[in-house]
Order: sequence, then structure tokens, then C-alpha cells
Amino acid sequence: MVNPRRNIAAVDPVWDRIQTEAQQAAQDEPLIGGFVHACILHHKTIDKALSYRIAAKLASNEMSMVVVREIVEEAYADDPGLVEAARADLVAIYERDPACHRLSQPILYFKGFQAVQAYRVGHHLWSKGHRDLAYFIQMRVSEIFGVDIHPGARIGRGIMIDHAHSIVIGETAIVGDNVSMLHSVTLGGTGKEEEDRHPKIADGVLIGAGAKVLGNIKIGHCSRIAAGSVVLEDVPPCKTVAGIPARIVGEAGCEQPAISMNHMLGPWDEG
Repeated sequence: MVNPRRNIAAVDPVWDRIQTEAQQAAQDEPLIGGFVHACILHHKTIDKALSYRIAAKLASNEMSMVVVREIVEEAYADDPGLVEAARADLVAIYERDPACHRLSQPILYFKGFQAVQAYRVGHHLWSKGHRDLAYFIQMRVSEIFGVDIHPGARIGRGIMIDHAHSIVIGETAIVGDNVSMLHSVTLGGTGKEEEDRHPKIADGVLIGAGAKVLGNIKIGHCSRIAAGSVVLEDVPPCKTVAGIPARIVGEAGCEQPAISMNHMLGPWDEG
């Protein structure tokens, strides 16, 4: 009987393109040939490359690369949706980030992509009751990437975190599909309460650099949060908010702000 997964892998256009790009990169820059081969060219499928890359970044004196990779591969085998989410994130970055010129770049170089994939493994462990392993993943992601995502947070697909430095996402936060955010964004709580205490970000939201969204509030789909804003109240769908504290300053400006990545604000509504 033919293995259907093997057939899919054999005609995987995304992975074929990534490998072609990697071959070209190794030819153009021979000094990184070993690095590119280890991360991409050595692997037959994208999930094997991802498990290697995550393990290489998160391994430490306390937990070897071999053990971390086994953890990641077991998670991928248990939930193939983790790899599908990684694919969606990869395409999202390629389509939205003007600094991304090849599909292979996020796997090789972009800590936002790498951190989110490691978080996804941690969240899988958390949902299966392996809380200490999940905390270990969170700790290493924070130490290596400067990104602190609690493994209990729920994050959708098609996520782009540009630059990704100093991202903080709390335990009960929910982030929908096709969300884009820049560096230094916080999705945090407002006190010591232990119940549902973090923001709920709907699909298609664009969050500017340094924005703080605090408390158990809802950010409506396809809305925009301007850079540096502090959001303390619900935001309706398809609106732009700005300021400290943030208030509505206009419409979102387009149907899919997270995809267009348009941060420009129109005239402020003084009404």
C-alpha cells in the first residue's frame, strides 16, 4: 500500500522551492554551505527541517539537542496541524514582510518564525498535560529569542511577528488567524487575578510596534492598533485605535490590515 503522506511530500511545492533556494544560497555564499545543508538540504521534508532547527536553537547544557528534537518530532507526529500552522506562518511572512525575499529565510534566520514554532510545540505539550516540559520550552524561547509566550496561550495560523524582540503573550491570551504584530507588543494582564485575564485578538488584526493590550478585552477582527498605544477597553471590528489610553481614531483603512501591513493613520476623529 502506498503511503499517502510520502506522496504529498514528494510533490510538495513549498518544500521543493525552499530546497532550491537553499541550494542557491549555498552556491552564492560557500561559507554558509554547511549551515544551510544542516538546516534544510539534509532533510527530506519540512517537518524534519523544522524539528532540527527548533532543537538546534533550544538545546542547552540541561537538555541535549537529541532530546529536544525527539520532543518536537513526537509533537509533530501526534498533531500534524502543527506543521500545517508552520506552513501558514511561513507563507504569511513571505507575503507580508518586505524584508523576506525567499521562503527559506524565516526557517534559517527569522527569530519571530522560529519562536512561534517552538511555542506551538510548547502549547501542544501544555495541552497534553506535560506542563514542566512546556515551561522548559517557554524558558528557552525567552532566553534565546527574547520572546515570552506562555504555553497556555492560544495562537492561530498565518501569524507574522516582525522583528519579534520583547514580545510578551500571557497565559489566557487568544490570538486569531492571520494576525500581524511588530516588536515589543504585550498581550498582558492587569493584576494578580488567576482567571481569564488576557486579551482576545480576533482574526486579521494588525498590532503596531510597542503596543500594549491589557486585560480580558476583545480586539475586533481586522482592526488596527497603532504603535505605542495602550489598549484597555474592547475595540470594535474594522477600527483603528491609537493613544494612551487608546481610543478609536478612524476605520481600519482596508479590508485586511494585517495582510496589507498598512500602519498609516488618517486624520484623527476629534468628535
